Formats: sequence, C-alpha cells, structure tokens
Amino acid sequence: MAKRLFVKTYGCQMNVYDSSRMADVLAPLGYGPAEQAENADMVILNTCHIREKAAEKVFSELGRLRKLKAAKAEAGGRMILAVAGCVAQAEGEEILRRAPFVDIVLGPQTYHRLPEMVAQAARAGGAVLDTEFPAEPKFDFLPEPHAEGTSAFLSVQEGCDKFCTFCVVPYTRGSEYSRPASAVLAEATKLAAAGVREITLLGQNVNGWHGEEGWSLGRLIRELAEVEGVERIRYTTSHPRDMDDELIAAHAGLPQLMPFLHLPVQSGSDRILAAMNRGHDRAAYLRLVDKLKNACPDLALSSDFIVGFPGESDADFEESMALVREVGFVQTYSFKYSSRPGTPAAAMERQIPESVKEERLAALQALLLEQTTRFNHACVGREMRVLLDRPGRYAGQLLGRSPYMQPVHVKAAAHLIGKVVSLRITKVHPNSLEAIPA
Repeated sequence: MAKRLFVKTYGCQMNVYDSSRMADVLAPLGYGPAEQAENADMVILNTCHIREKAAEKVFSELGRLRKLKAAKAEAGGRMILAVAGCVAQAEGEEILRRAPFVDIVLGPQTYHRLPEMVAQAARAGGAVLDTEFPAEPKFDFLPEPHAEGTSAFLSVQEGCDKFCTFCVVPYTRGSEYSRPASAVLAEATKLAAAGVREITLLGQNVNGWHGEEGWSLGRLIRELAEVEGVERIRYTTSHPRDMDDELIAAHAGLPQLMPFLHLPVQSGSDRILAAMNRGHDRAAYLRLVDKLKNACPDLALSSDFIVGFPGESDADFEESMALVREVGFVQTYSFKYSSRPGTPAAAMERQIPESVKEERLAALQALLLEQTTRFNHACVGREMRVLLDRPGRYAGQLLGRSPYMQPVHVKAAAHLIGKVVSLRITKVHPNSLEAIPA
C-alpha cells in the first residue's frame, strides 16, 4: 500500500523548490502526495527563519501535528514527523528538546539523505538530527526532477557570503555554492521535455552564480535560451552588487528573458544601507536601474524593503519613500524589521518601537499599492505574450501570467493550456487582468 507524504512549506521560492525535491527523494520509498496532514504517513515542515517568531510558528504547528501523530498511533499506524529547512538548521537541538515527538530534524543542505534518516528513525526508534554542512553538494545525489505544470523552479546557487547585518541566511544556508553549468542545463532540458515552458532560476544571490569555466549568470541564461522548449526565463533573488554587464546585456538581447526583475534594495537611505552592510549606496543602485532600463526599456522592477531598521530616522524612511517614487517599482515585498538572534543588527542600539514600524510600513505599502495599480491600468490596451497554465474559475476561462507576473484570465479553449499566446489586456481587476485574444 502506498504511503502518503505531506509537506508544508514556509518562506521563499528556494523552499518551494526544496520541498519538491524532498518529495522526489522520498518517492522511491513509496511516498506519494497527501492533500493534508491528517491523511499523511509522513509530514515535513520545511521552515524559514527570516522573519521574527518563525520558530514559534513552527512549534505551534508541531503542537497540532502531535495530536495527529498520537491519533495515528492509536489507530495502529505511524506518522513520521520531520522538521526541515532553516529553523531546523538554526535550532535543531532546541526543536528536539521542546518537541521530543519529532522523528527527524534536518538542515537545508542534507535532504538528499532523507531515505537514510527515515530508515534510521524507524530502526533506532529515536530522533535523527542532521544539520551538518556536508562536504558533498546535495545536488549530486538528487534524483531526476519531477515536473508538474508549465512552470518550474530550478535552483542554481545557494548560500550567501554578503553578511547583511539583519540576515540569518549565511548562518543557515552556508557559504555561496554554484551548481555546474552542465548540471543546470541538463535539468532544464529534462524539465522542458516534460512540458515546462517557463523556468525560474533560484539562488539566495542568484546573480552571484559562476560556472566552472568563468561563466556568469548572463552566459548561463543565454545557453538556457537555446534549450528546446524553454520559452520564458526568470531569475531571483538578485543582489545589486552582482549585476554585471553580461547579465544586463542579456536583458537587451534575449526575448526569452522576461522584462521583470526583482532587485532588492532594502532602504533608500545611505546611512541605513551602510548599517545593513549592503555594499552599495543609493546612487549606485540608481545607476544600475538606469543601465537596466536602457538595455530593456520595457523592464519593470520589484524590490524588498525593510522599515524600522535600528536607528532609522523619519528622514531615512522618507528617503526610502522617495526612492520608491523615483524608480517606480511595480511590486515590492516590504516588512517591518525583525531582530534575528545572532545577527549584528540584533545588538544595535536605537531599536525602533513597534508602533513606528507599523506606521511606516502602512505608508510604504499604500504608496506601493498606488504604483502597482497605476502600472496595471497602464497595461490596458497593450498586447502581451501570456503563458496560459491552468483552467480558470469559470467554464471556458483560462488563467496565465503576463511577462510581469500579473495573473491574466481570458476566454479560450482548454487546448491552449501550456501555450504562450498573444493577448490584448482589456480590463483591470483588483488582483488580476482580463484579456482577449490579440
């Protein structure tokens, strides 16, 4: 009888990719997907440690799962409970202390060893803790990817050497590692052969990727564009310090590379950027934006912003607001600063009151909503190439994504699912665009 696996994913696209690969690793053991934890023989919480109270959210979920595990045991079965990802890496021993009913705790670099961990947990009857940074890259031991749908993530780079003062990633994901170009292109070829038409390259600092022969990300994207079946390429998350001329040129010359770039800046204040150890100032970021938009005039940008960083004054915050207006971001991910234990920023003086953070976040998000709405309305009348990837809510309707990641719905035949088609945008809805065939 097949066993069922449920994976709950927290955080970024890297975790989404990792969750999929954990399922691939466990498939040879007979694990198929479960719709919910209640029906599962194994549950994995793939965790993220970026935001405040991340660990407490995990422990809260573990409390609920403990009851499900007990009920399964009373019925004569067994539920294997695992905690993976960055919270596991940072607080593995604490997880086992506070939640001794957990069977496996594993870091983000060790999930290729999950089959051995499952066997060890069953054999020894105790918890397994594996949060070491292995000498061997996990990618060398993963099975072929299992593709579903028309879009896929492809991890090319992991870890971070930048050491921004607010960030735990260098401590939970380790130093920067780039997969070989040959391995990336081989995985992309298999994904395309399985029907994937859009590939998003992933990395903590994805444009810091470098190949074994001096390749940069720009060269890799050019090679990826030659893979049969790959029609759209994206990459995230990029760092301004690693945006080189070859990558900028790819935005000018490759129609497969979508004109939408996530380029985190975090603050518009030079003083705060220096305190964050971002390695660039406001002027350098704006020069980079100018180069990108000169290369690709249709380019739209999204970004990350942290408000309420230690020592951030009203004037510093206003500089962030001014930068948002000047660049014209069409989307952002904005957060209140949250102190992460062990990071330099956690020990900084002048921590900002929560009420001030909330007020600044509300103001920033209101401005960003205004700019997103303005951009969406400017799309009305435009012809766009849209990847239709699933049925819509209503009969005869399909849903897809524009080059700018906007959801688009159109009345069209089901055989167009998986196709990139030309549509004319006719209407803006609160969370999507409406279109007709061009």
